[in-house]
Amino acid sequence: MTTSRRRRTHGRVALRIFGATVLAALCFVTTGAAQTTRHARRSYVARIARAHRVARHLRGAAARQTFFRQAFQASGPTSSHKPDDGGLANQQDAYNFERLAPGDTVSGEALVQGQQQAWGLRQFGGPWQEVTDQPYNGNPPDYTDPFWGNEGSGFANVGGRVTALTTSGDTWFAGTADGGVWATRDQGGHWSPLTDQLPSTSIGALATDPADGSVWIGTGEANTNQDSYAGIGVWRIANGHISRVGDSGGGNPLSGRTVYQLSFDPQGNAYAATNNGLWRYATDSGQWTEVLAPDGPNDPGSATYSPYNDHITSVAVVPGSHGEDVIAVEGWRGPVSGQKNGFYESKDGGQTFAPVTPTGDINAADIGRTTFAYSADGSELYAVVESPAALTAGAESVLQGVFRADGTSSTPASVAGPWTKIADEAKLAASGSALAVNSGYGVGVQAWYNQTLAVDPADAKHVYLGLEEVFQTRDGGDNWNTAAPYWNYGLPCSTPAPGNCPNTTHPDQHALAITGGTLLSGNDGGVYTRALSNPAQYGGWTDTNDTLHDLQYYDARAGFQPGVGTIAYGGLQDNGTSVLAPLSAPQNKEPAGGDGTTVIVDPNHANNMVGSYVEGAMYSSTDGGHTFYDYVSPGCVGQATVGLTPRPDCDPNVRFVTPMVQDQQNTDTWLVGGQYVWVSHAGWNTSCTDTACSWQNVFDTGAGNAVTALSSAQNGKVIYAAWVGGGGNPGPAFSRGIATNYGGTWHQLDVSSLPNRFIAGVTVDPDHPNHAYAVFNGYSRRWIPGGGIGHVFETYNGGQSWTDISGNLPDIPADALLIENHRLALATDLNMYTAQAGQGPRTYWSRLGYGLPNASVNNVTPGPDGYIYAATHGRGIWRLRFGGGGRWEGHRRG
Repeated sequence: MTTSRRRRTHGRVALRIFGATVLAALCFVTTGAAQTTRHARRSYVARIARAHRVARHLRGAAARQTFFRQAFQASGPTSSHKPDDGGLANQQDAYNFERLAPGDTVSGEALVQGQQQAWGLRQFGGPWQEVTDQPYNGNPPDYTDPFWGNEGSGFANVGGRVTALTTSGDTWFAGTADGGVWATRDQGGHWSPLTDQLPSTSIGALATDPADGSVWIGTGEANTNQDSYAGIGVWRIANGHISRVGDSGGGNPLSGRTVYQLSFDPQGNAYAATNNGLWRYATDSGQWTEVLAPDGPNDPGSATYSPYNDHITSVAVVPGSHGEDVIAVEGWRGPVSGQKNGFYESKDGGQTFAPVTPTGDINAADIGRTTFAYSADGSELYAVVESPAALTAGAESVLQGVFRADGTSSTPASVAGPWTKIADEAKLAASGSALAVNSGYGVGVQAWYNQTLAVDPADAKHVYLGLEEVFQTRDGGDNWNTAAPYWNYGLPCSTPAPGNCPNTTHPDQHALAITGGTLLSGNDGGVYTRALSNPAQYGGWTDTNDTLHDLQYYDARAGFQPGVGTIAYGGLQDNGTSVLAPLSAPQNKEPAGGDGTTVIVDPNHANNMVGSYVEGAMYSSTDGGHTFYDYVSPGCVGQATVGLTPRPDCDPNVRFVTPMVQDQQNTDTWLVGGQYVWVSHAGWNTSCTDTACSWQNVFDTGAGNAVTALSSAQNGKVIYAAWVGGGGNPGPAFSRGIATNYGGTWHQLDVSSLPNRFIAGVTVDPDHPNHAYAVFNGYSRRWIPGGGIGHVFETYNGGQSWTDISGNLPDIPADALLIENHRLALATDLNMYTAQAGQGPRTYWSRLGYGLPNASVNNVTPGPDGYIYAATHGRGIWRLRFGGGGRWEGHRRG
């Protein structure tokens, strides 16, 4: 393949899916010169539209399929990687894995007590300022790269992942993945955060108590994706106050679990469907009791504990039963290996449950994640059911089907059925979906991750279904239409240009709610609304995300552009790479779509930048993201993602979020880590094609290992690279290390004196490369046996010996360290901390600044303006005046 530095249209790249491994899942067919010529003769708009469609399917079919096959793990702090997950989990990609290793669970009380420790520290510095407090345009018309751009997608303004919705009176509430709970009283015109100071801002479920209108919050997202984060129990908002439900003096039995759903019975008792059992809150005792654990006792920390057991994904109180009849489902996404997945029912008010074998069209032997929804009168019961068998097989859809059980207005529908299948992949695809059968990425491809149902309270036959898209039926499922397609590419209205289509929602629906005459949909791009009376296929959607600032950044960088000012870039979960140019701009914009991860920015000419998609698929730009050059990556998946046949010397083991940094003294020297450490000295001329590659493989960390963090000085002459290996936790399978070429030759350091935990960051002093820091994620041995103690370690002899400078730091996961103006700035899962450099074991830490929400800070970086910038995974980018200014050197964790 001959390539140039010019922008190319990728319309000639097509995709099919084969096999279950990364490389086997990527098979590309390029067209010949004649077809390329025909494409060139098409109008520019049509060519861009086709490029969008192909690129989107390419990224979806390849990277997203790889994502759910290999990069996801069981959700929350009680998750781990184990061989019985059938290869679904890539042991080196998990956001939570970093926080658990070498164990497989940690109590949510670790976060609670970590916050209490933080409160005891003094505060240093001024206020944090929110940088990304403007609308985020996911469909910007002035960023039209034909491969990566979103022009014509129809997403409008977007937010981060919304996992739960409820309403109380005239107030709407949205629960977000790691940005807490938000409320609006003007139908999404203005959102306000409510829970920024909770120890965990990861939300799994919301529900309104019909007795008093209070809103209950199930913390801990239970979508079993790689960045679902820890829970700290169930909380309640009433009369403007937030309190935890069911504390017993020694903590909370739901702390550490993640919550799929909350429900109430007429007596005011509550049910929490969690990733570790169904729990019942009794109003008379004020305590939680586990009432359903089909796989048996599964206490975290016990010898028999399994993160795959007792996933109760849905619970419903049968209407008209006065709370005596309660149904639930165990639905681990699979493959099922000993789990007792299936339907369960209680006839004694939730005290005891018995298994129920469904009759009719449901395959009782293939029940995975399931959501129930009753009509208001109980006459209809609907269920969306995921198929563990399909997930195991790597099918393009893992949807077993959508089903309906019929009753009457006087006799509620039974969980036993008989069930009638009212939808499957083919039927929904034919309803106007943008996801075609045999495309490699079909309707229900992520039914283990995104599924939700809502029944019109005034019409038992009017139902909304959320998968990747939103579907609607007005006749109980006999007929469907696609109310919100995945995107507008390929739809009839997109001819001659996608801009002819009405706006749609962002993909991947997690929550639906109906209030008055309005439907609310929460997805990976925020909250969207539509009139309940709208019968149309497509259109009628309003995004409400202008003030919903819950963006989930993995990384961020800031630089100066002459004539413009400071520009900030960042990589976000499912919302691409963002650019805010300048910081005072009225909109933050998305020049590149899909998932965004790490970024590189020229500190003095910020139009020069590099972004990256998952698995190290890099793209570079010299015009601020308006156009990209794609053949940049040394990784095998990154090369395949942009249509290049992977080079024989490509890196097979880059992480989902790939470490990618610049040298601290030469902006044209770049480093990338996979199994190997890669260096390019070509800067924005870096290119990697099938004929030549700028990247030099300078070190092999070892088979099966993957670099987690990088830092270098002196034009790449001195490099420190942290890595992880061993295939997962707990115990002896987990391994970690640090390699360096300090002293002139590459070698592995002796890390036996360091904690046995995930190394999230390394930082080298650019003026003294023998001086470096190692930053450790996870928790101490108090919470995770074998993890050791300490979070920040320092060496003055190139890693021959290390000193623990953690001092009075709270025992919480640390993520990144920055040296700036002889001070240290440390990013953690609970705020930022600072200390004077050079104090050794007597280092004293203070809370850095005030006003920063408690979302995890994944990265801290200096800007060109005297500020440091913190990228949070749920509350956007924030900055703080840190003195001095101008020196851009610093470190982000990989």
